[in-house]
Amino acid sequence: MSGEAAIFVGASDTDQYLLLKYANRHGLIAGATGTGKTVTLQTIAEGFSANGVPVFMADVKGDLSGVSQRGGDNPRAIERAKLLKMRDFAGRACPAVFWDLFGEKGHPIRTTVSEVGPVLMARLLQLNEVQEGVLNIVFRLADERGLLLLDLKDLQAMLQWVAENAGTLTTGYGNVSKQTVGTIQRQLLVLEQQGGKGFFGEPALDLADMIRVDALGQGIVNVLAAERLMQSPRLYSTFLLWLLSELFEALPEVGDIDKPKFVFFFDEAHLLFDDAPKALLGRIEQVVRLIRSKGVGIYFITQNPLDVPETVLGQLGNRVQHALRAFTPRDQKAVKVAAETFRPNPKFDAVEAIVALGVGEALLSFLDAKGVPTPVERCFIAPPRSRIGPVMDAERGATTASSTLAGKYETAVDRESAYEKLTGRTATAGAAPETIPPPAPEPRLKKAQPPTPAPTPKAPAGRQRDSIGVTVAKAASRSMATIAAREAAKAIFGKGKAGSIGASVGGAVLRGILGSILR
Repeated sequence: MSGEAAIFVGASDTDQYLLLKYANRHGLIAGATGTGKTVTLQTIAEGFSANGVPVFMADVKGDLSGVSQRGGDNPRAIERAKLLKMRDFAGRACPAVFWDLFGEKGHPIRTTVSEVGPVLMARLLQLNEVQEGVLNIVFRLADERGLLLLDLKDLQAMLQWVAENAGTLTTGYGNVSKQTVGTIQRQLLVLEQQGGKGFFGEPALDLADMIRVDALGQGIVNVLAAERLMQSPRLYSTFLLWLLSELFEALPEVGDIDKPKFVFFFDEAHLLFDDAPKALLGRIEQVVRLIRSKGVGIYFITQNPLDVPETVLGQLGNRVQHALRAFTPRDQKAVKVAAETFRPNPKFDAVEAIVALGVGEALLSFLDAKGVPTPVERCFIAPPRSRIGPVMDAERGATTASSTLAGKYETAVDRESAYEKLTGRTATAGAAPETIPPPAPEPRLKKAQPPTPAPTPKAPAGRQRDSIGVTVAKAASRSMATIAAREAAKAIFGKGKAGSIGASVGGAVLRGILGSILR
């Protein structure tokens, strides 16, 4: 490859390489079930790891876990290596870390309700616009009153408090019906039953634990155990979207670099786009376009290229297309779309080739040294050097136990947050704590108050009261509340997260993937 750092993916008349310097231009691996997508994903993922690029991938069928074990002894892999004249082919394990939202097959992954934010939470709960509006009010009230939303019981307690105080909130925040709050509460119960309860809480995931290399300079391969998670497809897609948003927020701009900082494989990509509202699709498109400047490459894996919206498909510069079956009109359309997205090769018809590809065979087109898509080539995919297939339970357990992260996330921490403060309020003879005062009414004199006016309060330093003495006082009060919220956020999430927890209304409501773009 004339000195270019690259991953060998397959070969036909010529060898086909994925150039690392253009690997953050994203990609697509598509094809019908059983055509070899998983093996292709594994080959590319271990290629990134060997070149010092950390990887994240969801193991939706359980057969990607073999990346953690040495392979090279599979008869089909050996046969394919001989066919492709891979003289240096030998087994090699990748440094892997297993993760699991449920904590059963790897280190638990958690985040806080506040970090997910109302927009993604509304999608996760399948709320309509009215219900999402109420959820926004709940998040805003929690921010203004310094109530931390860490786990689901915090959100449930906050919803109950809002329902109880709906009458006093109307003038400041809009109508909040108890029926709407009840609907959101029911959806939260459904989420709990699907296993979402364990995802929300602390200790929250530190992205630095994923974006690492080992002592030999190999990129860590982060494998998410997703067999059980796939039973709740909306939780699966929302989790991956949240993780993508965290990467977008946390990583700095890097411009053009020799290789990606991190590569993210999004398997079963159609789940991300199914039933997503138009506004959310637009924001996903923006993130896909902008995150590559932060050195992150996103690779969508799906059966049908039609599963990915055209606005996103057009940004995927590196393509691997396995066989498609043209049994229905939609299948035929998919074949045509897939063929048209490739740069034509006069040696063969891409439409005819797609339906005739064998297992482990694919059409490839990657960006060349000038960043231009190469003409499509029909190739045999290179075999992975790690094990093809799942690991044994004992092997998975040994890998997790020997991980440098062992013990960091296994024990959940339940600190004082909204639930504790709100339940503490009800237990203290009905007296509300200072952190959750009801909306302040306009100041007015009591009837029994003597006619002599009270002394004028001193204005905060650097401020002048107006002739009435109310407007500026309110602004100062709001400012002090905002500062208090920010300080509380700093104490819990660290300085980098404080802006999203205790910032202004716009920052409080629009967090994560959506907040970064809209703020």
